[in-house]
Amino acid sequence: MPLLMMAAGGTGGHMFPAQALAEAMLDLGWRVKLSTDPRGARYVGGFPDAVEVVQVDSGTFARGGALAKVAVPLRIAGGSLSAVMAMRRDRPDVVVGFGGYPAIPAMTAATLLRIPRMIHEQNGVLGRVNQVFAKRVDMVACGTWPTALPDGATGEHVGNPVRQSILDRAGAGYIPPGDYPMSVLVVGGSQGARILSDVVPAGIALLPEALRRNIRVFQQARAEDVDRVNAFYAARGINADIRTFFDDMPTRLAEAQLVIARSGASTIADLTVIGRPAVLIPYAAAAQDHQSANARQMVDAGAAILMPESKFNAESLAEHMETVLTHPSGALQMSRAALSCGTPDATARLVQLVQQLADARH
Repeated sequence: MPLLMMAAGGTGGHMFPAQALAEAMLDLGWRVKLSTDPRGARYVGGFPDAVEVVQVDSGTFARGGALAKVAVPLRIAGGSLSAVMAMRRDRPDVVVGFGGYPAIPAMTAATLLRIPRMIHEQNGVLGRVNQVFAKRVDMVACGTWPTALPDGATGEHVGNPVRQSILDRAGAGYIPPGDYPMSVLVVGGSQGARILSDVVPAGIALLPEALRRNIRVFQQARAEDVDRVNAFYAARGINADIRTFFDDMPTRLAEAQLVIARSGASTIADLTVIGRPAVLIPYAAAAQDHQSANARQMVDAGAAILMPESKFNAESLAEHMETVLTHPSGALQMSRAALSCGTPDATARLVQLVQQLADARH
């Protein structure tokens, strides 16, 4: 059985496309290994049991004090040496990196051992790790198009693979807003949900009472914000379900009349495969403002409203929400426009590239 080694960092944006590829390659009779760190290991509960998870010693310069940052290169070097020895014992046919510092050891080992390899970049701007390897791999699979690539790197637009549970809801019928219960889904991503906890409840509270009484809010919040957000909604009689994580996200998306979210690559992919209107708030601290680049296609297509953090306040949000939720024909058009931006066959395209690399080796 051929072996695919995947390497991914510890955020959903890296892990969800890896999960989609793992599901597809297992169905084709491949063995699959995943190289990640303890943060990434939090996401493996959704991976098929047949995926062998290998935790590597890596690090990031983004967190920790000066001493911890000094140790990062040593930890990465140690993880890379371990990866080289592991790949010599059980040599992969193809190695695919999805970005994040934990991907460095496996991608370094694959480069040293000349194993066929590629990276998948989810965002419209290459992440730091993928920038390093873009010219050292056989192919750069791009989730967002166009993606700026360094000279000498070969890019292929595949889209962002989504998990099978999202694909199962692809194009799910959209119920336009009206004078009946409506669902508003608020998703903060793995970082930066606090501003949503600060602004969204206040914005919903400003909606006209006739509209507000029909709204059921499903909101993701940081653990330290859950109680205060719950209390805010409860004090105003707003029906709300606040959690740190929704394990039924495909259902929540399919049932939503409107989604308020960060514009992480995986969120955009899910929105465009299922097809839902959105208000998007790019994470201002994201490297090279890549979340604004991610949102561009949906905004240009008329599927989403873009609100930069600098203009994200309760009054403006309430105005945009009222516009969408009181114009059913416009909301329906937004949902259709979202579908026009989707690439539901992204996993199949990525699988094809993996097989091409494997065939070229032989």
